[in-house]
Formats: sequence, C-alpha cells, structure tokens
Amino acid sequence: MTTTADIDLAYTPALEQAALLRDRRVTSVELTQLYLRRIEEHNPRLGHFLTVVGDQALEAARTADQLLATNPEDAPPFCGVPTSIKDLVDTAGIRTTHGTAAFADRVPTHDAEVVQRIRAAGFVILGKTNTPEFGMAPVTEPPAYPPARNPWDPDRTTGGSSGGAAGAVAAGLCPIAHGSDGGGSIRVPASICGVVGLKPSRGRITNAPEPQHLFATEGPIGRTVADVAAFLDVMAGPNIGDAFSAPPPPRAFLDEVGAPPGRLRIAWTDTPFIEGIATEPAQRHALDGAVALLADLGHDLEEARPDWDASLTTGVVTIFAAELAAWPELPPLDTLDPWTRLLIERVANASAPDIARAERNLALACRKAMSFFEHVDVLVTPTLPIATPRIGEFKTMSDEPEGVMRYSAMSAFTAAFNLTGQPAISLPLATADDGLPAGIHLVGRADEATLLRLASQIETARPWADRHPQIS
Repeated sequence: MTTTADIDLAYTPALEQAALLRDRRVTSVELTQLYLRRIEEHNPRLGHFLTVVGDQALEAARTADQLLATNPEDAPPFCGVPTSIKDLVDTAGIRTTHGTAAFADRVPTHDAEVVQRIRAAGFVILGKTNTPEFGMAPVTEPPAYPPARNPWDPDRTTGGSSGGAAGAVAAGLCPIAHGSDGGGSIRVPASICGVVGLKPSRGRITNAPEPQHLFATEGPIGRTVADVAAFLDVMAGPNIGDAFSAPPPPRAFLDEVGAPPGRLRIAWTDTPFIEGIATEPAQRHALDGAVALLADLGHDLEEARPDWDASLTTGVVTIFAAELAAWPELPPLDTLDPWTRLLIERVANASAPDIARAERNLALACRKAMSFFEHVDVLVTPTLPIATPRIGEFKTMSDEPEGVMRYSAMSAFTAAFNLTGQPAISLPLATADDGLPAGIHLVGRADEATLLRLASQIETARPWADRHPQIS
C-alpha cells in the first residue's frame, strides 16, 4: 500500500535524500525498493523506463548501505541515491537500445565515461529511460517501444529526446536523472514535465569513449536547481583525447546555488529562432510572468534577441544525420523508423563539401549570434512556443505543412544554443491554461555559474519543488 510518507520520500530531492542516507534516517535499500515499486506500478502506463535492473540496483544499494554504516567518511556524495540513465548511453551489463528495434537485445560490456562518473559518485542505477530512436525526435515515441506519457496528462507527450528521464523525475520514479541534449532534448521535456533541465556548455562533459559531439551534450534533470548543479559536478570534466573541452570552473557548480547573481542585464524575446512559428498566448503569458519577476528581483530587462539566420538551424539536422549515417553500429536501414531512415537517405545524397559548407555557415552564424552576449548576461524565452502535443500527434501530421511547423516548433527556442554551445536551463516556473507545466528558458553567456545563480534566485522567489502530478 502506498502511504503519504512514501510519496513524500519519492519526491524528495536527491541532495536531501543523500543527507537522509548519511544520517541513517533511511537506507538505500528502502529507497531503491520504493522506486522499484513505483516503477512496477506506474511504468506500464507511463513508459518512462525501457529497461529496469531491480536485482542490480538492490545489490548496489546493499553495498552503499554497508559503506554508509561502516565507513561513512569514505562514502561518495550521492552514496545510495537512486538514478536513471538515458538509453542512448552505454551501460555495462544493462541493455542499451538507443530506442531502436534492432538493439532490443544489445547489452554493452563497458560503461561510457559519464556512467562511470555517476557510479563513482555513489548513485544506484535503476535502469534505462525511454528515448526516441537515436534521440532524433522532440517526442519520445520510439516505434519499437511504448511511448513515454506525460504524468500530468498521459494523453500528452513528455517531449524528447530525454522524455523518459524527465517523465521519471516528474512522476517520482527516480529523484534525479541523466539526460542528453542535442537540440533541446533535456530542456524541452523538462519544461513539459515540470522539472529542471540543464544543458551544459559545449565540452563541459566528455563523450568518451566516443568522439566529442559539437552540438549534443550529456546533462542533468532534477527537481531543484541545487540537484542539477550537484549532478553537473559529478558528470563534468574532460577525458584524455577530447577534441575540445570547456574551461574548468573556479569552484563547484553547487557552490553557485544561493550565491547572489548581482544586477544582471537580461534580454527577453517571444520570437522563436525558426521562421514561420509564433509563440502561443499561454507561453507568452508565462514569459510575461518571468519578466515581471526578474524586474522585481532588481535586474535590468530589455526586449531584444540575437541576430540569427533561422534557415541555418536546419543545418544541424544534416550534420547529425551524417554522423549517424557514419556510425559503425548503425542497424540496417529497413529496421529503422521511417523518419530516421528519411534523414539518413537525404544526407546520403549530400557531398562532403555540402556537409563542410553547412558546418562553416553554422560556425559563422554562431559567432554573429554570440556577439549579442557581449552586452547581455542572460537571455530569457519560453522553453517551447506551443502547448504540449498529444501522443501520436506528429504521426498523423507529419506530411502536412501545419504538422511540420508544429514539429519544428518543439525546439524553436532551444536548438540555436546547441549550435552556439552556450549553457541553458529550463525552469518549471509557470503553469499553462490547461494545467500543464510551462517552462522558462534561460540562456547564459558562456558559463554555467551566472545561470545557476540566477536560476537559484528565481527558485527561492517562486519555489516549485513541492509541485508534482497526482499519480499516487
């Protein structure tokens, strides 16, 4: 029987759970069993996890409890706290499908570097969260697996591509989650599901053993700004052989939470970075509320936006598809989602100069756009310009111009900053007219510190951690 105490514990932020574990007020086995029960009860309907490893998780939890009982001074910071890993990242001994049917039985023998760091921090891995095929869609509806449903309204999407991760945190199926973001894939589902999602700076987190991604990065999804800052501390840092990496921060990211941001120059816009898309009234209303709050907090506000050639945003799709087409493990095309196959077939007709030209044009556009931040500390936008789509909506609209535009709208505020490489965060600051969460998107200049300080100030003024869907 689910009790109020169980529900309260399930929605307790990860840092608070770590403190409870250190104080021996709860055990890792108890926490892990709680989440496994909730996954067993709710995941068949919500589809947030593709793979659950209960036996492995409980073994890791028992090991954590033993360490906390006998040598607590040697325990890592998140010793015994459960988490999840997005199913695009390899995990030793745990099925990793990349959201594709051909990998339904694929079990890697090695952890990706970021997973090694998560384990070393003491986290207990519950399983792998749902993702669209190869993370190539803004909704999490892989053809071979159940769709990830929004816990606030199961007829709606969780977004993508970290839709399973954001949904699991929102539904209380894990306290904090690993995600990744190539065009908004952390921030979009965080907004839709009412949690915090941070896309770090380019090169902040290694992609080892794979080559560094130019546009995509791993990142945290959690209930609070402090949780995502602490999880970023766990994942951050280069690895030998990385082609590029972000400069090391002067101190821990968690130390920025609660630090005064000072009086910031903040620009805001409701104009998306893709042509032909307009921000809907509910999302504009959420932005207006955020702008008013920031003014009340003493910041200098102006309506302004970077100069961005919206047509160039599509260049990232060409480059992503080219990287996927060259991946040695790519399954046969006839096993893939028609959308994935179409992207790969299109890029197959592109020449090397075509791809190099797209990269050059994007690099030049990013230089121009980033000059905007010489005089602005933070840009504020809605995370999405549209209301949360329904499950299956894009399957019926994909061949219609209106459907294509609505599909593109999902990342109309987020994708540009994967291209520039700037850090960005979605905060669950607002609620739309339909009662669903509506995120506010903050883009930093070139460092996470200012972003985390401002996000923490906003959270203190308008707390959200106690809001969650009523799924029992």
